Amino acid sequence: MCYHSSHPGSSTLKKNYPQKKVLYQAPEIFHVNGFARPFLPALLNNNTDAIVPARWKLLPYWIKNEEDAKKSANTLNAVGEKIFETSSYKSYILKNRGLLYVNGFFEPHASDGKKNDEAFYIFKSQHEIFTLGIVYADWTDQETGETYPTFSILTTPANPLLKKIHNTAKRMPLIIPPSKHDEWLHTKSKIEIEPLIVPYQGELFSHKVMRAVLSPKGMDTNIPEVQDKIGKLEDS
Repeated sequence: MCYHSSHPGSSTLKKNYPQKKVLYQAPEIFHVNGFARPFLPALLNNNTDAIVPARWKLLPYWIKNEEDAKKSANTLNAVGEKIFETSSYKSYILKNRGLLYVNGFFEPHASDGKKNDEAFYIFKSQHEIFTLGIVYADWTDQETGETYPTFSILTTPANPLLKKIHNTAKRMPLIIPPSKHDEWLHTKSKIEIEPLIVPYQGELFSHKVMRAVLSPKGMDTNIPEVQDKIGKLEDS
């Protein structure tokens, strides 16, 4: 599943998407763990003119406050094949979809095929920005009155590259290519949305990175070096 990612900062987003109003205000993130529930740059279909901060981990309306949010079910990822039936998502997927801007994502690898003991960074050519498909819900903290969007990243079965890398779970995040952005954001029926929830078949690159990215144990992993290549797949 996709729990670790990297993201462009506001200045890069403004440069690459001048037609969008960038309301997300944060520097580049070299690595973030979804369990920290960070705010990340997203484009939501309720306003496709703006890139906004959205918080990782979808929270339904019945979650009352931050303390409840911490204890609620893990909704960092949503299994794409089941999203129309899963109670956490079926009321949102038809209307509330968006794009998450990423520089790349990290996945574990089991060198013996059984236990995850390595980490890999997956990215596009020239380290260009790309987008993951998300489902979101606006959530209000009933103690503070603050309202903001919360989201889950959809996942699909792994493509050939990710089958080799994420070789235990064999899953990958849903990547929405630019040619499918409008469809993903604006279609309104299950019959139109389902064909978009498929493994990505475009080109991706990868290399092995420091294992600490997946279990930092107090180490600050939001540093450029976390993406440095230290090896490659043995059979690549």
